[in-house]
Amino acid sequence: MKPIWIVDDDQSIRFVLEKALLRESLPTRSFTNTRDVLAALEVAADDNAPQVLVSDIRMPGGSGLDLLGKVKERFPALPVIIMTAYSDLDSAVSAFQGGAFEYLPKPFDLPKAVELIRRAVEESQREEVGEVFMAETPEMLGQAPAMQDVFRAIGRLSQSNVTVMITGESGSGKELVARALHKHSNRASGPFVAINTAAIPKDLLESELFGHERGAFTGAQTMRRGRFEQADGGTLFLDEIGDMPFDLQTRLLRVLSDGHFYRVGGHSAVKTNVRVIAATHQNLEQRVKDGAFREDLFHRLNVIRLRLPALRERREDVPMLTRHFLQQSAVQLGVEPKRISDGALAWLGNFAFPGNVRQLENICHWLTVMTPAQMIEPKDLPPEVGVTPDESQTPELALPECLVAAPAPALAAPMAITVGTPFSASAGGWESGLEQEAAALLASGRTDVWEVLTRRFESRLIVAALAATRGRRIEAAQKLGIGRNTITRKIAELGLD
Repeated sequence: MKPIWIVDDDQSIRFVLEKALLRESLPTRSFTNTRDVLAALEVAADDNAPQVLVSDIRMPGGSGLDLLGKVKERFPALPVIIMTAYSDLDSAVSAFQGGAFEYLPKPFDLPKAVELIRRAVEESQREEVGEVFMAETPEMLGQAPAMQDVFRAIGRLSQSNVTVMITGESGSGKELVARALHKHSNRASGPFVAINTAAIPKDLLESELFGHERGAFTGAQTMRRGRFEQADGGTLFLDEIGDMPFDLQTRLLRVLSDGHFYRVGGHSAVKTNVRVIAATHQNLEQRVKDGAFREDLFHRLNVIRLRLPALRERREDVPMLTRHFLQQSAVQLGVEPKRISDGALAWLGNFAFPGNVRQLENICHWLTVMTPAQMIEPKDLPPEVGVTPDESQTPELALPECLVAAPAPALAAPMAITVGTPFSASAGGWESGLEQEAAALLASGRTDVWEVLTRRFESRLIVAALAATRGRRIEAAQKLGIGRNTITRKIAELGLD
């Protein structure tokens, strides 16, 4: 494992951190000034380059902030922790603005310092994987089976000129699929032209699609080529085709039939060679039944149908997409990319995303601008995700399969729990036992059933996590996907001290 580099002119600080990290099997290398650190970075090989850099902010021969700036120029993904005195909070703000992973106030609690460094190590390892991932990122992302089916379909359809109908909810990425079909086709050297038929007024849409001759209507002072002509030799993407006015559907059908059309006000047929890809979020079959969409046009467009899944149908892709969009937003804004905690990712993974991938992209852009620290925590997520400062820092969890029924505790008494003592199993499994016990409590007339059962569930969950981490609270919180403040509060509330 790569070492943790410690930079401080105070020998006692270096000694304490070295010993504490070695007890955690984390190798270290220490420096007394920034000059030696920069010289070591110049000659460091990959295996002895720092995994994390921990630096004091005030040292003879150069400040930690100066070191931070120079390190970030060469190693932008390296987590840097700045140590500072309580009275130096302005410098802490400057550290965050310079891209520091976190700041560590002096005097610090040693276990908390070690946990912070361990978290930075985990982030560093994620960044190393992320750099490879970003270097190999294709134009579309998705590991979910539903998206893999889409990728396979794109591969099969890309070498064909067949008309494709893409369906899916708004924001699910239909234009990205259309662009991918074009990019990997034999028309890739030709133009890709997109038009949203729902976004253009009916009176202008005909001219946008087919162009117009000079003098065709008031304001038509010159001849103008429409989208069909602009896309000649390439691909025309007709987004939200279900909203196209009925009379224009007839003209579109004619173009799809023989490749000929007339400009508005024109008398000479224009020939075009275009592959048409259409998309809609609507149920076109129902539109046909309602008389709002021509049945013959529907069959002409619906040669191959490709359905894009909603983001809630591919939740396993949320972490990958989130990190990708955070990287993109940082590049667009010219800032250091934000990192996101596992707890925040858990919240996003449980969000329904009615706006799909586009909504996730907008959230990531918002987080890049609005999150004060480099690490995004659940409390930093926008209100639409459902996190408020008063809520627990983790979303509601489904009851795990290891939970079975146990006698209900007294209403106000804290629970006495022995680590390692399992619930006694009921014959029907924990679900059946839980249901029976809930029914019994409800029948008894109690009005605190939710609190009683929730306390027992949370208690067992926290005790199991503490047992797995030998009582290390911060590590237990990380494994559970909740914040360290949350687990401390829950331990006190549930009487687990």
